[in-house]
Amino acid sequence: MEDSLRPRKSLGQNFLIDDNIARKIVRTSEIHPEDIVLEIGPGRGAITKHLVKQAKHVIAVEVDKRAALLLEKMFERDCETHRLLIERGDILEVDLLKISRKFRDNLRVIGNIPYYITSPILFKVIEQREVVRDLTMLVQLEVGKRIVAKPNTKDYGILSVFCQFYATPKLFFKIPPTAFFPEPNVVSVLLRLDFTRRPAYELVDENIFTTVVRSTFGKRRKTLRNGLRYSHLDGLDVAKLKFNLNLRPEQLSVRDFVELSNEISLVLNQSSVQRISKSAWRTFDEAE
Repeated sequence: MEDSLRPRKSLGQNFLIDDNIARKIVRTSEIHPEDIVLEIGPGRGAITKHLVKQAKHVIAVEVDKRAALLLEKMFERDCETHRLLIERGDILEVDLLKISRKFRDNLRVIGNIPYYITSPILFKVIEQREVVRDLTMLVQLEVGKRIVAKPNTKDYGILSVFCQFYATPKLFFKIPPTAFFPEPNVVSVLLRLDFTRRPAYELVDENIFTTVVRSTFGKRRKTLRNGLRYSHLDGLDVAKLKFNLNLRPEQLSVRDFVELSNEISLVLNQSSVQRISKSAWRTFDEAE
């Protein structure tokens, strides 16, 4: 039956076919019997079959109707006992808060995702992090390196700042292309974002922080002074900022970005400027 489900390039499907890797992913995730797990893109159920043995409930979100039907047949018993719930739909449109309220617990999110939507998924989970304990998923090795990168390195950027501020990121083990069908042209790595700790630095305005990081790294070859010109923070008088705006964004630590954003928030409040009103996450395009 599994062989009848052919991967669709339009959906970015690369099915995990190495059962040893699947078991290792679940083992590394440290799933407990009381956990509520949301799996993104279960596909042929390579990871799902190990999750249902460990977790209290697994909510499998699958956009491909063919895969959803296959899973319903493969895990008929688990579906009947409600150990496995198959949600047909796009993960980017799923309300994590609603699912968390339904099960009265925070979620543990895990998945082998289409790599072209890595950034949107990361930022969706960050935005709804209040109901997520952690996010464990496969990403391209290059993306994983960017997420854990340090300042003053070529990999350091938007993903680094956001993921390191809102979570504790960790890379575990690499996964070769041969573990998938079809084989991708990249090496993968298992990433975890732990949201259980509070951010180390107090942030005044999340929207301004998001906008400052995006706009300055969007012009990373320019100084902060020039990058802020593209921030759409109307009325911001950079002359009132004490922060060293001659630096480039890659020179700033996560703490530096928080301090710069907080100072901008203070200046805008003093100037009674109308700030951005909608969530900056909603207008976030591709990460880098």
